[in-house]
Amino acid sequence: MLEIVSVPLPEREYEVRIGPGLLHRAGAEIAPFLHRPRVAVVTEQNVAPLHLETLSTGLAAQDIEMVSLVLPAGESTKAWPEFTRCVEWLLEQKIERRDVVIALGGGVIGDLVGFAAAVLRRGIRFVQVPTSLLAQVDSSVGGKTGINAQQGKNLIGAFHQPALVLADTDTLNTLTPRDFLSGYGEVAKYGMLGDAKFFEWLEEFGPKLLASDQSARVEAVRRSVQMKADIVLRDETEQGDRALLNLGHTFCHVLEAATGYSDRLLHGEGVAIGCALAFELSSRLGLCSQEDPSRVRAHLREMGMKVDLSDINGDLPDADALLDLMGQDKKVVDGQLRFILARGIGTAFVTADVPKDAVLTLLQDALAQR
Repeated sequence: MLEIVSVPLPEREYEVRIGPGLLHRAGAEIAPFLHRPRVAVVTEQNVAPLHLETLSTGLAAQDIEMVSLVLPAGESTKAWPEFTRCVEWLLEQKIERRDVVIALGGGVIGDLVGFAAAVLRRGIRFVQVPTSLLAQVDSSVGGKTGINAQQGKNLIGAFHQPALVLADTDTLNTLTPRDFLSGYGEVAKYGMLGDAKFFEWLEEFGPKLLASDQSARVEAVRRSVQMKADIVLRDETEQGDRALLNLGHTFCHVLEAATGYSDRLLHGEGVAIGCALAFELSSRLGLCSQEDPSRVRAHLREMGMKVDLSDINGDLPDADALLDLMGQDKKVVDGQLRFILARGIGTAFVTADVPKDAVLTLLQDALAQR
C-alpha cells in the first residue's frame, strides 16, 4: 500500500513516499542518498520512545550507523535556544556537507531541523520522516523551514527542500485523538481551498480516518500531498499561488500568538477555526453563499474539531488587539495584510482588498459568542 508523490523541482526533485511500514524499511529507502553509512537523527522526547528504536532498526538492516539528539517537545522548542543546540550538536558530530540529517517527528522538528540543514555548512541534505498527520500532509512537503520569534510565528527561516520524505502512516496510530484531529484541520483545508470533490470525499470518509482505516488514511495523505506539491511547483517561494495554502492561517497565527503558542490551541485547531472565520468573512463580503461557511463548520464539528473562539479555553485579547497582532503576519506586503478568502468550497483566492472594519466586526462578533 505504497503511494508515491513526486515533487519535480528542477535539480531538487524528490519523492514523498506514503504508506505503512516505512520506518522498518528506512535503511533501504535512505541508503541511496548516503555517501557513507552514517546519519544524524534529530527528534523530540515524545516521539523518541515511540519511533526512534524502529528507525534505528530499519537503518541497521542496511548497516547504517545512527547518532541521535532528542529535543524537548512542544512549539517552544522552535526557537533560537534549541535551534542553536541542534546546530552545535550537528557540528560536534562532524556532519559533513554530503551527509544526511533526518528529522523524525512533527512539524516543530521538521521545521527546526530543516532550517538547521539549510544553514549548516551553507546547506546539507535532510530527510523528513514526519510522524504526525499535520506534518505528513503539510510541513514536511514544500521546503519551508524555520523557527518562531517573539514577534510572531515562522518569521526566521529559509526555503530548503528535503531530499526525501517518508510518511509512514503507521505512526498515526500512536497519535492522541486531539493530535490526529489537529492534523485533520490541514487535510480539510486542502479540500476547502482547491478541491471541492476532495472535501466531499472527506465528508463521507472522514469518520473512517478517525477509525484508523489504513487505506483511507493513505488516500487522504496522498491527495493532500499531491495538492501541495502541485502548488509548490507553480510557486516555490510563495510569490503567488502558494499563499493559497495559508487559508485559515491569518486568523490561526494570531490565535496561536494570543494563546502563547501553548497547548491551549494546537496548530491544526487554529487552522480549523481560521478556515471557519475565513469562510464567514467571505460570506459577509458577498463572495460566497452562507451555505458554504455553514457546511464547513458542520463538517469540522462532526469530526469533533474546534470551530469557534468559544472552543478555546481561557481569556483572549479583544478584537482590536487581535487585529493589531495580524500586522506581524508574514503575509503583510507593503503594509497591506493579505487574506485568503473563498468564492465557494474549493475556490480560494488571495486578496489584500479586505476592509479592516469587516475583519474587526467579525472578530468582535466571534468574541461576543464566548
